[in-house]
Amino acid sequence: MVKYLQKMVWAIMKLKKIILLLNTIKYLKFKQLYYRLYYKLFSSKKLILAEHSFYNLKLEPSIPLCRTYRNREFSFLNISHKFNKKIDWNYKKYGKLWTYNLTYFDYLNQKDINKDEALELIYDFIENIGSIKDGLEPFPISLRGINWIKFLTYNNIEDKTIANSLYSQYRVLYKNIEYHLLGNHLLENGFSLLFGAYYFRDNIFYKRAKEILNKELSEQILSDGAHFELSPMYHQIMLFRLLDIINLVQNSSWQKDDEFLGFLECKASVMLGFLEQIIFSNGDFPLVNDSALNIVPTPKELFNYAKELNIPTSQKKIRASGYHMIKKGKYELFLDISEIKASYIPGHSHSDTFNFLLRVNSKDIVVDTGVSTYEANSTRDYERSSKAHNTVEIRGANQSEVWGAFRVANRAKVIKKLYSPNKVVVAHNGYLKRFKTIHQRAFEYEDNLIKITDILIGKIKEGKAYLHFANDVELVLKGNKLYANSVLFEFSSAKIELKKCYYSKEYNKKIESICAEIKFEKELIMEIKL
Repeated sequence: MVKYLQKMVWAIMKLKKIILLLNTIKYLKFKQLYYRLYYKLFSSKKLILAEHSFYNLKLEPSIPLCRTYRNREFSFLNISHKFNKKIDWNYKKYGKLWTYNLTYFDYLNQKDINKDEALELIYDFIENIGSIKDGLEPFPISLRGINWIKFLTYNNIEDKTIANSLYSQYRVLYKNIEYHLLGNHLLENGFSLLFGAYYFRDNIFYKRAKEILNKELSEQILSDGAHFELSPMYHQIMLFRLLDIINLVQNSSWQKDDEFLGFLECKASVMLGFLEQIIFSNGDFPLVNDSALNIVPTPKELFNYAKELNIPTSQKKIRASGYHMIKKGKYELFLDISEIKASYIPGHSHSDTFNFLLRVNSKDIVVDTGVSTYEANSTRDYERSSKAHNTVEIRGANQSEVWGAFRVANRAKVIKKLYSPNKVVVAHNGYLKRFKTIHQRAFEYEDNLIKITDILIGKIKEGKAYLHFANDVELVLKGNKLYANSVLFEFSSAKIELKKCYYSKEYNKKIESICAEIKFEKELIMEIKL
């Protein structure tokens, strides 16, 4: 009997996993499924050395990247490792993302890189390329290609050995373009192929790069200028890369195409406008979805770079993204009233619909839990969950079914958006199918008062709202009043409990803090008084 019950439990768990997988796959494009199968059956990442002529490029100064290398010590994601002897380009102790960073070669373009030492690293990589695994995947090839070309260009280096290896790597990339993933991965492929096309004057690379960039920038940059994966960090990565290729095209006499250049400049302009509208007054960008500090150039650096390239900023009314920054009196309130985007590549999305961030007098009060890892583990599960954000959870379930490191099955859809000058009312159906309940949230904002009203419409009456506070906020709870420094949070009938939690501004760094868990029935009114 016990064995029978064990088999039944196993079968049920297996069925649930299958249903979860099917509810994830149904959002994918046919193109993704086709190429997943095609690459599994026919793809080859074997590098075959091929010679090709190469040409000096001209580039205006780009943005130098953060220092991640010195004296054979590499530091990525706040984890450092020194290779005393041979560099292991497949080093896996700190996870795949760390290994990826090792092979990106971003450090070639840090301010204090020693040219001779940088060349030694490139040659070491080339000498060991036959045994390299993760580094020969299309994504790291894409980033490495841009970094090598920029380094060679800025240092006036003409090296046939490096050029031949680089061309051979580009051939691997060309045969393994990430159509099975799409999104930012495909854009990175396109950006890099364009660099390769100009460096080798290769018309085949150029045609494919232009095709990818025309199509993907048209789709991936929303009408309000946001990158459609809705990670401010990835928005800035894509913008930085776009500015780099504008730099490339502006300064090249090969393949002059004013229409294409104008298209690129237009996309950069609206991306700059979006970024300008969502950053805080001190220039910080909101750390929502998969976003962390010290990974990308700062907004200020991007604005300055764009100015040097004569790219104007074009602000569009923010609607498509669902992100809003409200600045009134002493406070700045960032609202996320979006849903999972893009539907077919939601890997950098969290279950955080109707999340918000609050700064008062330029100091963090309410923060997002952030992201500390991309590894598939319990930490990643928590950081993508609804309870890790400043929104409402029902019966311990996520609004959107995030799972694995980057997957989402059924997801919340915003079914109502009503805008007025000082108020927005929104609702989502993330709990409708499971609990026959809709969550509605209204934000009202005046100079010294923010009012947030949550209503559960439907079968379930009990909800739980979360507030995550910055670590330097002093919290005092008195009945239904919660004092956070000079800010008062006052609640309607609710049970409030303070618990230990954490948040992350950077990868692999957790800051201990306090979060408030607010249990309510049917309706919760929260007034934030300044």
